[in-house]
Amino acid sequence: MNEPATSHRLGAELLGTFWLVLGGVGTAVLAGEGVGTLGIALAFGLTVLTGAYAFGYVSGGHFNPAVTVGLATAGRFAWKDAPGYIVAQVVGATLAGAVILAIAEGNGDFVKGSFGTNGYGDRSPGGYSLLAVIITEIVLTAFFLYVIFGATAKRAAAGFAGLSIGLALTLIHLISIPVDGTSVNPARSLGVAWYAGGDALQQVWVFILAPVIGAALAGFTHVLIVGEDT
Repeated sequence: MNEPATSHRLGAELLGTFWLVLGGVGTAVLAGEGVGTLGIALAFGLTVLTGAYAFGYVSGGHFNPAVTVGLATAGRFAWKDAPGYIVAQVVGATLAGAVILAIAEGNGDFVKGSFGTNGYGDRSPGGYSLLAVIITEIVLTAFFLYVIFGATAKRAAAGFAGLSIGLALTLIHLISIPVDGTSVNPARSLGVAWYAGGDALQQVWVFILAPVIGAALAGFTHVLIVGEDT
């Protein structure tokens, strides 16, 4: 089978990230009070699961700059392709943020508030500190990558990667929504921070840097811990 064209791979990453933000953040903004933390966590997991099967065969289904960095660090993805993937992911997330805002503003009672953004201190849902948020994002992103490495390994059961990865993201959200609203994905954070502005943009650096650090750590350590995927 021929390798998909670069334009098709970037298009798949854009659409997949758009779907992730629309499904996950859209649920938080438009239906959060009705579905609660469990519903929001499931929404993020379901968007990754469905997106992986819809677009993963074209691009690998990263939908997240941290995943791209982690895979490249582990030698499973070419560094030369990483910038294009990251740009496509941020564009997809930003377009999804615009769609969510347009829908939300159709309700006369809509108050933008946090607009599904991530935060620490007085912007944390549970009032967690910056240090707590940094630890959370690094550790959970690292384990998200560990799951991805294992689920997509040559020795893994074929056809179940999307399910494993989607369930892992659901679990990650159940753990960390009270801490910082859950990022583990710089594109997801940037995609709505643009529109919230103010403190959301001032704090978004944490949700860019910490997930990338966690992903890179997983990329460096995975083979050392579990061995080569032969």
